[in-house]
Amino acid sequence: MAEAVIFLGPPGAGKGTQAKRLAADLGFRQLSTGEILRSHVARGTELGRLAKPLMDAGKLVPDEIILGIIGEELAAMPNPRVIFDGFPRTLAQAEALDRLLAERQIRLLGVLLVTAPEEELIRRLLGRAQQEGRSDDNEETIRARMVEYRQKTQPLVDYYARTGSLKEINGLGQVEEVYQAIQAALGLRA
Repeated sequence: MAEAVIFLGPPGAGKGTQAKRLAADLGFRQLSTGEILRSHVARGTELGRLAKPLMDAGKLVPDEIILGIIGEELAAMPNPRVIFDGFPRTLAQAEALDRLLAERQIRLLGVLLVTAPEEELIRRLLGRAQQEGRSDDNEETIRARMVEYRQKTQPLVDYYARTGSLKEINGLGQVEEVYQAIQAALGLRA
């Protein structure tokens, strides 16, 4: 059966870590638009050249580019079982994703909102920047991404809450505690 889970939350909340683990446990494919975009930047593709200046400035890549990537990824899967990590980020993307899921008869299992206080998120991202050497994780860019998140992505919380699919997860606990909360939210644990 074609199924999907959406992970939402601000940068540094732990979406990627938790999405990776859940994907492995369920046999789903994790679709991280951030990783896909960074791969294009590293390979010097046309998409990478368009996206890099936006990413370096902490801006979101335009919807039409992101939606094209997601559409291509889903079209390449005969029976999609996916976890969307960091997508959708705007209301327009969410509405377009709803249409894509309906067209491909993919059942949405839930939308997981992983949260944490902003100063903790900044601390985490600065630590990640040192460990991974990511140029898009400096304090100025991180703060710009937080503003961008609040302005453009926060309306998704209301959107998915209205549909009844939103489940809020506290991202402050230990990785295992957060994962158990995710499993419970999706009905995977008693």
